[in-house]
Amino acid sequence: MSRRVLILSAPMGSAHDRVAAELAARLAAENADSEIIDVLQLLPFRLGSALRRGYRWMILRAPWLYDVIYQVFFVGKRAAGTSPLTVLALPALRRLVAARPPDEVVSTFHLGAQIAGLLRERGGLPCPSTVLIVEFTVHRLWLHPGNDRYLCPNPDIVEEIAARSGRTALCCAPVVRPEFARAVADPGGVAGRVGVDPGDRLVLVSTGSWGVGDVITTARTLAGSGRYTPIVLCGNNAELRRRLRAAGLGPALGWRDDVPELMAAAHALVDNGSGLTCHEAFAAGLPVVIHRPIGGHGVAGARAMAGAGVSLHTGTASELLAALDLLEDPRSRKRQVDRAYALFASLPVQAGLVTAPRGSGSDPR
Repeated sequence: MSRRVLILSAPMGSAHDRVAAELAARLAAENADSEIIDVLQLLPFRLGSALRRGYRWMILRAPWLYDVIYQVFFVGKRAAGTSPLTVLALPALRRLVAARPPDEVVSTFHLGAQIAGLLRERGGLPCPSTVLIVEFTVHRLWLHPGNDRYLCPNPDIVEEIAARSGRTALCCAPVVRPEFARAVADPGGVAGRVGVDPGDRLVLVSTGSWGVGDVITTARTLAGSGRYTPIVLCGNNAELRRRLRAAGLGPALGWRDDVPELMAAAHALVDNGSGLTCHEAFAAGLPVVIHRPIGGHGVAGARAMAGAGVSLHTGTASELLAALDLLEDPRSRKRQVDRAYALFASLPVQAGLVTAPRGSGSDPR
C-alpha cells in the first residue's frame, strides 16, 4: 500500500502552493499519494476568503499596516503563540483526516502548522505532522509543539527552531522545480521573446504573483543607469504592467512559464519579497539582490539571506546599482552564487518526512 500524505497550503501569494505542488510531484515519483488542501477553506463563515483579501489589500495598498501586524502578532514578545483562527479550523481538519486517513500531514503555511499541531496535540491526528518552513526565517506562528518535525532551508536557524519548538528540526534543500537548475542560457532567444536588444544586460525584477512593492522606482533606477535593462515580472497585476509600459521602463511581463530561461540569461535578480523566487534563482545560479523589501517577512528574510551571504540587501538606488556592479566581478559573483547553490546539498525535502521510505533522498535536480 502506498503512503498517503496530506499537504496543507494556502494561496497567500503563490509560493506556498508552488512548494506544495513540487513536494506532491516528488512524492508521486516515489509512488506516494498526496492531496493538497487549502487551509483557508477549513475556516468557517468564509473567513479564509476574507483573510486572503485583507492580506492582499494590505500588501498592495497599505504595506505599513502589514508590517505593524507582523511586528506585533508574529514576532512581538507578548504575542500569543497560537492564532485565534486555529481552533475554528479544527473540526474541518478532524473530519478530513477521519474520512481519508493520511500517513503524514505536511504544512507549507504557518496556519496549517498551527491547525495540524493543535489537532495532533489534542489526539485528533493519529499520524505524524511535519512543518515545511518555506521562508528563510521563522516566526512564532510557524511553531507549535504538537507537530513532530520541522524542515527549513536555512541551516542557521535549525537549532533555534528545535529549541523553541522542543521538536526535531532538520535542514532541507529549498523546494524548487528542477527546471531552474537545468535551464541553459540563451540570451539571443530570450531577447527575441521579450523584445530587447541581444546585447542588453538584463536584470529580472520580481514582484511576486500579486505585483507588490514600488517596482516602478526600481525599474526607473535600472533603466536610467544606462547599464542595465529591467525585465519586470508583474505576476497577475495587470495594472502594474500598464503603468510600467506607459512609463517606457522596459519589458513588463505577466505570469510566465519560461522564468527558468529568463533567469539563465539574466545578470541578476532584484527581488523585494525574499521568498521562493530567490530560492529559484539560487538553483539557477543567478545572483540575488533584495532591494527595498516589503515589510514583515520580506525585511526579515532579506536580512537573514544577506547575513548568510547568499544574497545582497540594498535600500537606496545607489546601493542597488553598486550591488549590481559588484556582481560584474567574477570572484564576487562566484562567491555569492556558490554559497546560495550550496543550500541544495542539504537533505531533499521528501527524504526529511517522518514516513520517508528507506533509500529516499536522491538529488531531485
